Amino acid sequence: MSKASSTVPSETPKDGDRANLSRTFKYLLATQFLSRGIPFIFNSWIVRHLTQEDYAVYAVQFHLFVTCVLFLSREGFRRACMRADIKFEGASAKDNAALLKVAWMSFPLGVVITIAGCVFVFWWQGLQHSDPYAQAILINGFACILELLAEPLYILSQTLFLLKLRLVVETLATFSRCVTMYILIVNLTNMEKGIVFALSQAAYGACIFLGYWSYFLLFRAYRSSDLIPFRLGHMMNFDKQLSNMCMLFTLQSFRKLILQEGEKIVLVWLDTPYNQAVYGLVDKLGSLVVRLVFLPFEESSYSTFARSASGQSPNKSKNLGRRLTEALKLVLLIGLVFLAFGPSYSYCLIRLLYGQKWSDGEASTALRYYCLYIIVLAMNGTSEAFLHAVATENQLKRSNNSLLVFSLIYVALNVLLIRSVGAIGLILANSLNMILRIIYSAIFIKHFFQESSSFSFCSCLPSGWTILLLSGVATLISEKVFLDRENFWSSFFIHFCIGFAFFCTSAFVIYRRERPFINKIIRFRDHSD
Repeated sequence: MSKASSTVPSETPKDGDRANLSRTFKYLLATQFLSRGIPFIFNSWIVRHLTQEDYAVYAVQFHLFVTCVLFLSREGFRRACMRADIKFEGASAKDNAALLKVAWMSFPLGVVITIAGCVFVFWWQGLQHSDPYAQAILINGFACILELLAEPLYILSQTLFLLKLRLVVETLATFSRCVTMYILIVNLTNMEKGIVFALSQAAYGACIFLGYWSYFLLFRAYRSSDLIPFRLGHMMNFDKQLSNMCMLFTLQSFRKLILQEGEKIVLVWLDTPYNQAVYGLVDKLGSLVVRLVFLPFEESSYSTFARSASGQSPNKSKNLGRRLTEALKLVLLIGLVFLAFGPSYSYCLIRLLYGQKWSDGEASTALRYYCLYIIVLAMNGTSEAFLHAVATENQLKRSNNSLLVFSLIYVALNVLLIRSVGAIGLILANSLNMILRIIYSAIFIKHFFQESSSFSFCSCLPSGWTILLLSGVATLISEKVFLDRENFWSSFFIHFCIGFAFFCTSAFVIYRRERPFINKIIRFRDHSD
C-alpha cells in the first residue's frame, strides 16, 4: 500500500492474499520495468562508446563487487523479515520498532563486508590508493554504505506494502545513475572510465538513501527516534527468533551468491576482458526478461506463499497448491515463448541494438544459449520461492546444505567449461546448476503435497506447448534459409514476418486451450489498490 493506513480501507482476509499478489506483482513489475528498462535503453548507447575493456569493467567487474557486498549484507534480512508475523496494515509502533531493531543489524554487517571486499580487491589486484581503479573501488564501497543506510527503511516499507515508494525511489535512482554517467562521459572525456562508473553508482546510492529517509521523515510523520529505535538499557531487547532467522538466511545467501554470481567470479578470475564484455552484454540483454517479469513475479509469489502458509485456514494446502500451479504454469509459458523464438532471432537483435561489431562475434551465439537458460531460471525462481516461504527452520538448514553441494559442483563446471567454450560455457554451467536446484525443490514440493491432491506437476505444463516447439523449429529453418548477413535489412524483413506469423498462430492456439487461465492472469489488473 502506498498511502497511510488511516486513509486506506482494509481488505477482508478472504480477498487479501489474491489482491496482495496482484498488487505486489503489478508494482514490482512496474519497478523492474523502469529500473531495468531505463538502463537497457542507455546500455544500447554506452556499448557503442566504450572499448571492450571498459565495458568489461562496467558490466562485470564493478557490477560483481557491488552485487556481492549488497547481497551478502541484506538478502538474509529481506527474506526473514518478510516472513515476520507483522500485519502490514495498521502495524503498531511496537511492531515497527521490533522489526527495525533487527533490520538495523544489516548495517554493521554490511560495513564489515564492504571493508572486507575493498581490502580483498586491493590485495588481489595489487592496487595502490593512487590507482584510478582503486579509487573507483572505494567510491563503489561508499555507494554500498549509502544504500545500506536506507535498508532498514526499505524493509519497513515492504512490510507496510509501500510499493509505490519503491517504484518512485528506484526509478529516480536509476535515472540519476544514467544521467550522471552520460554527463561525465560526454563532458569529461579525459576522466578515467572506472571513476565515471563508480560516481554514477554513488549517485544511485545517494538517491536511494535520500528517497527512503525523506519519505518516512517528511511524509509519514516518523521521527528519527522511531526509525532508529535503540535506547540505552534496552539495546539487546530485540526479537531473537527473527534475528536467528535473519542469520540463517544470511548464511544461506553466501551459498546462493556463489550460485547466482559464480560465473562472473570465474569469468573475472580466469577469462579475458573480451569474453567478460561478451558475457556482460548478453547477460544484460538476455536477463532483461528475467528482471522485468520473473524477478518481480518471484518476489510477489514468495510474499503470497509466505502469508498463505502462515495462516490457519483449513484449505491452506489446497490454496497453496492452486497458487503454485498457476505460478509455475505462467513462468513456463513465458519461458517456452523465449525458448521457441529466442535462438532464431538472437543474431538479429544483437545486430539491431549494438551493431555488426558485436553481432558477428560470439555475442549472438551466447544469446542463443541464454534463451535456453531462461526457462530453467524461471522454473527455479518460482519453485525455490515456494520452498523458502513454507519450509521449516530444519528444512531450510537442509536446503542450505544442498546449496553448498550445488555450489561446489557449479564452480567446478564453470572452471571446466570456461576453458573449453568461453562465455557459452558459463551459460551451460548455469543451466545445469539450475536443473539440479529445480530437482531439489521438486522433491520438496512433492513431499509437501504428498497427503494432498491439490498439486500435480503435470498440471503446470501449459496446453499448446507443442505448437511453440514446432514454431521454434520453423523459425530456425527460416533463419538458415532466408537471413543473409551481408544483405541484412531486406532478408531480415522476410525472416521477421515468418516469425511473427508463427507467433500469432501459437498465441491463438494457446489462448483457445488456456482461455480461463489467461483471462485470470489478465484480470489481475482489476484488483483495486
